[in-house]
Amino acid sequence: MRSGSACKRFGSTVARCAGGLAQGVAGVGFARGGYAGDMTTTAPIELKESPRMAARHLYWQGWRVSHISKLIGEKPATIHSWKARDRWDDLTPTERVEHSLEARMVQLITKPKKEPVDYKEIDLLGRQIERLARIRKYHDTGSEADLNPNIERRNAGPKKKPRRNALEEEQIEALDAAFLESLFEYQAVWLEAGQKHRIRNILKSRQIGATWYFAREAIVDAFKTGRNKIFLSASRAQAHIFRNYIVQFVKEVCDVELKGDPIVLDNGAELHFLGTNSKTAQGYHGDVYLDEYFWIHRFAEFRKVTSGMAMHKKWRQTYFSTPSSVGHEGYPFWNGELFNKRRKKSERAEFDVSHEALKNGKLCPDGHWRQIVTVLDAIEGGCDLFDLEQLRMEYSPEEFDNLLMCGFVDDSQSAFPLAVMKACMVDSWEVWDDYRPFAPRPVGDREVWIGYDPTGTGEDGDGAGLVVVLPARSSNEKHRVLERHRLKGQDYEDQAAFIESFRDKYNIGHIGIDTTGIGGAVAEYVEKWFPTVVRYRYDVSLKTSMVLQAQQIMRKDRLEFDAGWSDLAASFMAIKKELTGSGRQFTYVSGRSKATGHADLAWATMHALHFEPLDGPASEGAGRSIMEFSDDDD
Repeated sequence: MRSGSACKRFGSTVARCAGGLAQGVAGVGFARGGYAGDMTTTAPIELKESPRMAARHLYWQGWRVSHISKLIGEKPATIHSWKARDRWDDLTPTERVEHSLEARMVQLITKPKKEPVDYKEIDLLGRQIERLARIRKYHDTGSEADLNPNIERRNAGPKKKPRRNALEEEQIEALDAAFLESLFEYQAVWLEAGQKHRIRNILKSRQIGATWYFAREAIVDAFKTGRNKIFLSASRAQAHIFRNYIVQFVKEVCDVELKGDPIVLDNGAELHFLGTNSKTAQGYHGDVYLDEYFWIHRFAEFRKVTSGMAMHKKWRQTYFSTPSSVGHEGYPFWNGELFNKRRKKSERAEFDVSHEALKNGKLCPDGHWRQIVTVLDAIEGGCDLFDLEQLRMEYSPEEFDNLLMCGFVDDSQSAFPLAVMKACMVDSWEVWDDYRPFAPRPVGDREVWIGYDPTGTGEDGDGAGLVVVLPARSSNEKHRVLERHRLKGQDYEDQAAFIESFRDKYNIGHIGIDTTGIGGAVAEYVEKWFPTVVRYRYDVSLKTSMVLQAQQIMRKDRLEFDAGWSDLAASFMAIKKELTGSGRQFTYVSGRSKATGHADLAWATMHALHFEPLDGPASEGAGRSIMEFSDDDD
């Protein structure tokens, strides 16, 4: 620190320390407008802080560099250098005051012997620092409460709890209008029937928008009336399709995202999404929607639970499904046989459940309003989503009748009857506690097998099927079908790219592809990144081997898939045993095609399961080394 005599002509100014803020420079105060009078001495003053900091504070008070130089005893060039490097001119007024306050407060705090006036000044400076902090926060938030503590305290009072899953009256009206505008004619009939009748029982074609419709009907009514809604299906995963449709609809129309499971609306209505686990499907009450009931295992037992939820006369029951087999427990419920079985012979009634009788809907003797809606009825009712000619090419006549024309399957000749398939159908969300379907790696590093049945060519241009199987590691475990997908219309490059898309998601240990027709080209592309791909060239011997092995696995109760996947069950049910053209051997077919048939998901599953040795699960990591399976054609 340089020392010298202070300029006497500034004595009166130096002596004044009013407010303490200006006294941050060398322990003395200077006027904001510059210096008082003419400077008659060049002797530097005694500084209590660094020359660089003193020069900065003097500069901010309005002093010229030449005068600062004389006062603190430094060269003007040095001060100009400090000014440029520390960017004195770039700091805002608030920042300049903050620096000055900081310097002054540090001086006072480090003062060995403090007087009462020092403590008073420290308190004053502390309040000023707090005020500047509020100003800085205000610049960031724009909230006046940051400037005025009174506003902040006033706002800190009791607040209303934010409304959850709520819509304003105008939004509910918009939701109702959007719902009504989106209906096809047959869906409008369902709406009218629901307003008149307590029980609706609908047999329907696939993909005509039934789940989509009933999800919308339910959420609109829940917002308007506050009535509870209970959605049930063969599995929780299938039931949550209702939830996805509901959340998407409300978000699309009202820009409000419904939260929770169950979803509890602001008006008290509860929306529950349940599987067929009787333990979880008890204790609720409300309007019940039961989806795909012809594919539910132990339907008669479960219906007692569901009907109990809607036992009060104010609650409505809605049952809808695509048909399965006449041997299913739901068939007597559909055709009225269950009603007559519980009554005296004199009280029994006639039930006509033909399409002709139920096409337009009809109230039946048991109080059920029944209707059959085929794909042709849906098209007649305004649904323009189907290409009938293409669908007739993709499916065999039997499959077309079952999937789209509401015809029940006679599975007496099936290689995989419904009774066998039902034993494989489980509620995966309840049973598979080690499977995380929405995680980047759903089963971690465990090995999976992929089976693929490619699209057909020419007249038999059926769809492609892909399944992902988590293989059993021992005889005590079960094979689990984790995913199933159907593709339509893609060329072999797109099909191969789709298979490769599972590469990052799973640790793939086996890929089996039918190479009949376009499958050979698909396998060539897959082989580039998965050299051990197994090619299956279909013939009588290979198909028989696949079917017998799959039957063996199912008989030993060693295969599971989600109960909501009725399409996978139907795919297996479509496979039948027939004589070959020569009449010398039996083979297995599923429709018109003798090569692969149309049960693509079933064959894809067997392509994966065929990797297991015939004597059961191999040790982990073991597998076949044969890269191609084929025999001479019959």
